[in-house]
Amino acid sequence: MYIIKVGGGSQINLAGVVADLAQLKEPYLVVLGANAVRDDLGAKLGLEKTELTSVSGYTSVYSDEDAIDLIMMAYAGLRNRRFVELCQRHNIDAVGLSGLDGRLIQGERNRGIRVREGRKTLIKRDLSGKPRSVNGALLEMLLTQGYRPVLSIPIIDEQGYAINSENDDIVSILQKTLQADRIVQLIEAPGFLDDPDDPGSVVNLISANELKDREEQVKGRMKRKMLALRRLFDGGAKEVIIADGRTEHPVRDALAGKGTIIQ
Repeated sequence: MYIIKVGGGSQINLAGVVADLAQLKEPYLVVLGANAVRDDLGAKLGLEKTELTSVSGYTSVYSDEDAIDLIMMAYAGLRNRRFVELCQRHNIDAVGLSGLDGRLIQGERNRGIRVREGRKTLIKRDLSGKPRSVNGALLEMLLTQGYRPVLSIPIIDEQGYAINSENDDIVSILQKTLQADRIVQLIEAPGFLDDPDDPGSVVNLISANELKDREEQVKGRMKRKMLALRRLFDGGAKEVIIADGRTEHPVRDALAGKGTIIQ
């Protein structure tokens, strides 16, 4: 089976993604991003996104109650519903789910993020956490019956509350549970770029053994993404393809080897 992670940028060709998915014979599930929709809704509602960078250099979105409400509207609501609608128009029996449904993605709330403010180191707590387990029985039941799950945040914490989590971490825990043959990540770039400002600097092939060194070379959210890639291979991943989600046929191109292949 495949895990298809669809980025949440505004330039992702969702119609092309779904048209390609309709041609797939293998079972798959989709992990759906929605950051552009979240930012747009947030601007309309007067809710600005806040990011925190930990002392170790990893950047994440600060999630308070307003941010969780926004996630429910943007990710589990508008983006997920529209994607499922598009799937149904292509005769794909998609089932839209959040991590809350059936405790699909059980997480553990973060104890706090250590950040620097001036000369002080502070611990910031919010409504975010790491995924720890998956309701694999629910996903297996859907997949074996021919349904195609479309998953969005939020996930659920130990006390039953909705929390934010990184889609990269969700893909990692899904991989540990389902042992997918391939993981495709569709982004707003032609693949992994040696130089983020040069679209022509695509790295076509990366060894899983290189990921640690590459993680140390990058900063911000990309640093977190490299860590998540390492965890995928720790969880048994055989192949990850990072490909351009803006092309006419994003999934078909990715499976044909266009982009960056990590093995």
